[in-house]
Amino acid sequence: MKIDRWCKIIQSAIVGPRCVLCRAPAPLDPAICSGCRAELPWLDRACAGCALPLPGDARTAHCRHCRPTPRFEHAVAAFHYDEPARWLIARLKFNGALAHARVLGDLLGARIARATPESERPDALVPVPLHPAGLRRRGFNQATLIAERLAHALDRPVNPRAAARVRDTPPQRELPAGSRAANVRGAFACRGPSPAAHVAIVDDVVTTTRTAAALADALRRAGAQRITLYCVGRA
Repeated sequence: MKIDRWCKIIQSAIVGPRCVLCRAPAPLDPAICSGCRAELPWLDRACAGCALPLPGDARTAHCRHCRPTPRFEHAVAAFHYDEPARWLIARLKFNGALAHARVLGDLLGARIARATPESERPDALVPVPLHPAGLRRRGFNQATLIAERLAHALDRPVNPRAAARVRDTPPQRELPAGSRAANVRGAFACRGPSPAAHVAIVDDVVTTTRTAAALADALRRAGAQRITLYCVGRA
């Protein structure tokens, strides 16, 4: 057993890191080769208020839902929620592939760096919290892992304890869109004052924005004046 382990260590040192998608050598950080990186479903045209994908010929920066009043101060998503980004997220979330959080956080950070001037970036990051029962079931919070890596990329503090999920709600993906707002209404509470005047909510996937909006309400009640939304995948 020890011989096998040391063989793997030596092989890794010789070959170097491998791409998380195709297993080809990936000498750069994050551990994804240039070919696979180019094939990721990058979200290039999206609503500035909720990151909803917009058609390429759209003449406005906001979708019809955000045109009167943007849902968030700013919103950035790295990818359409499509393969292979969907696989990377699912492997992290449901199979415990924790190394994917580093890759996804770095890729999201790269997208934010291109999309947002330094002066417009938030002062602190708050990952969407899990209920304690959900955290026990999963063993980790994927939003926190992504936010911790994103904090490193953006040089911003992350505060995973700024807010708590006070109701163990059913997963949003199991509910029809019309029921999701009620499902998360009042589901979050802040444990003290907002960690900053301008806060970014960080999540792995955003579908209807209902969860992020409920957390944003709690942060505003705690004193946050501006709320930005960052997510890896946007459906």
